[in-house]
Amino acid sequence: MYKWLSLACAGLLTLTTSPMANAETVLKFGVSNIPGGLQFMTGEEFTRRANELLPSDYKTEFYGSSQLGNDKEMMQKLKLGTVHFSMPSSIMTSIVPEFGLFDMPFLVQDRAHLNRIEHAVVWPKLAPLAEEKGYKVIAFVENGFRQISNNVRPIVKPEDLKGVKLRTPRGVWRVKMFEAYGASPTPMSFSEVFVALQTGTIDGQENPLSNIYGAKFQEVQKYLSMTGHVYSPSYITMGKKYFDGLPAEIQQTLVGIGRSVEEWAYAKAIANESKLLQALQDGGMQVNEADKKAFVAASKGVYEQFAAEVPAGKGLIDTALSLAD
Repeated sequence: MYKWLSLACAGLLTLTTSPMANAETVLKFGVSNIPGGLQFMTGEEFTRRANELLPSDYKTEFYGSSQLGNDKEMMQKLKLGTVHFSMPSSIMTSIVPEFGLFDMPFLVQDRAHLNRIEHAVVWPKLAPLAEEKGYKVIAFVENGFRQISNNVRPIVKPEDLKGVKLRTPRGVWRVKMFEAYGASPTPMSFSEVFVALQTGTIDGQENPLSNIYGAKFQEVQKYLSMTGHVYSPSYITMGKKYFDGLPAEIQQTLVGIGRSVEEWAYAKAIANESKLLQALQDGGMQVNEADKKAFVAASKGVYEQFAAEVPAGKGLIDTALSLAD
């Protein structure tokens, strides 16, 4: 009797647990970026490819516009495993100080230079540091060259920023850079920026053109100054614990998708640049070119501080600069 009961219970357990074994695995991809922004479009493209290439029992869902939280909250959720992908940019410097390399003004010469930095610095040096903090970087993608918009005056030289209340991301080195230029930097979540500009809480902000246009900042900003002061990459990132728990073939597929989306994002950014600038001008923004030599001269102290304060900071800067043409 007991043997029969044991077999019956075993059979019942099999019946009740087998559907779970075949349950769909839902992977959530969240970004703070808005429709029209390159990060948003890149996240959508990654999601499309994931749903095409992963096995049928995996489904990837994309959530933009901070639906799953702001950047800081999503980084926490990656570690908890409640969000599976995000695309942090400057916030990575608050987790791994060495990522502040990409907040060094005028460090990146062009995309070819960036590609060399990626292979010599990002994968062998920075990505392992992120893993030590519990994050798995699976792709290094375009965010863009950043430009300044504001409602006070055209920004030609650093002294034009004196007293300008300028929103920055929550990255310590971006704040230090704009303090060096004489601005009053105000770290703020991207989702809060439009209203802050509209109400005059801040005077301006700095972002790649795709973010400026996607967020419709042309509706609340008068001047657009082409400074190109920082090239911002983004990092398609997972929680390392969650990534390590996936089957090896799923890990390989996700990394492969991430690397293929890198090329897609670069091509998209290049194709959109002139169109976006024209669209912002058509939207009423007055565009001017900045005196980059004056900004470079004013940036020396930021490099010196990074080299002194960040472990291996000087070596990272030296390696990156040595790869320029």
